[in-house]
Amino acid sequence: MTDLLVASIFQENLVLAYFLGICTFLAVSERVDTAVGLGIAIIAVQSITVPVNALILNGALVDGAWRWAGLPDVDLSHLRLIAFIGVIAAIVQILEMTLERFFPRLATALGSFLPLITVNCAILGGSLFMAERQYSIPEAAVYGFGSGLGWALAIIAFAAIRERLRYSDMPRAMHGLASAFLVTGLMSLGFAAFARVPL
Repeated sequence: MTDLLVASIFQENLVLAYFLGICTFLAVSERVDTAVGLGIAIIAVQSITVPVNALILNGALVDGAWRWAGLPDVDLSHLRLIAFIGVIAAIVQILEMTLERFFPRLATALGSFLPLITVNCAILGGSLFMAERQYSIPEAAVYGFGSGLGWALAIIAFAAIRERLRYSDMPRAMHGLASAFLVTGLMSLGFAAFARVPL
């Protein structure tokens, strides 16, 4: 399980290895405090949705899941995408209501990006990787937490670098999105180095 956790954080980082969720990653990474808030939200959503989706997939959608009800040939795995999106949308809605109630400043800082977590491809990608790799429910819980933590770690580090670059002496052409893409590529190379580290 430790190998899975470390791999999901570093070696298979959703944003820096697979470039999933890059739109939110670039848009919400101008300030560290906002990045921390979004990172915590991503950890919470991934930690809940991946194991819940694994439970739904293994308990109701895979071939033979309805054997207990006398329906051994029922295979509903073609519905997994709809089920995954429904779970993600429900969890994000609950998270949004919680943040608006208890952390209104963070909800305001995240603005329209909070509801966009629902369609963040990193969130759906975590559940789809879980299904493709056929993780058990405990493995899915570890993978969900690790993939969320890896995404959060990447956006917080990226936001810290971007804040620092704001005061650096760079050519005018490198300001804004150009430097963001360059830093993302360099961070991706750095995280790719972990693929060579034996676990």
